[in-house]
Amino acid sequence: MAIEEDIAKIAEQERALVFDRFDLSTAWDLGSLLRHMATERGLGIAIDVRLHSMPAFYAALPGSTADNEGWVRRKRNLVLRFFQSSYAIGRKLAQQEATLQEKFGLSSTDYAAHGGSFPITVAGVGCVGAVTVSGLPQREDHNLVVEALARMLGKDISLLRLD
Repeated sequence: MAIEEDIAKIAEQERALVFDRFDLSTAWDLGSLLRHMATERGLGIAIDVRLHSMPAFYAALPGSTADNEGWVRRKRNLVLRFFQSSYAIGRKLAQQEATLQEKFGLSSTDYAAHGGSFPITVAGVGCVGAVTVSGLPQREDHNLVVEALARMLGKDISLLRLD
């Protein structure tokens, strides 16, 4: 899929994957769903669900590494700064042939424009947190999060998934 198509599809995902409400119980359910999906598929990933600065769910599955926590933190920081998915920002930067440092003055020590973190958005409120996974290639990290959100929200993943 071309960069332009990815950017348009991710924008569609961000519009569609919106909760009516989201609290600590919902965060636990989302994290648990991702853990179940990853365990079922044998994926060695780290999973993080956060309500802004408050951790709500974290799991590191067999096969993940200490580095995954750093990637989670950096991708999540990007989502909580821009209220967009980390993959969308990465694709836009690739389209512009720019880096986070060049465009926004953001250090790669604290921010990563790689797929796998997605804003948790509540209708009428906005972004209240982020859900993040790390351990797969970035497009797969992104697709896994989108699939879990689609399941929770009763959306058709076949219409939302990046090819």
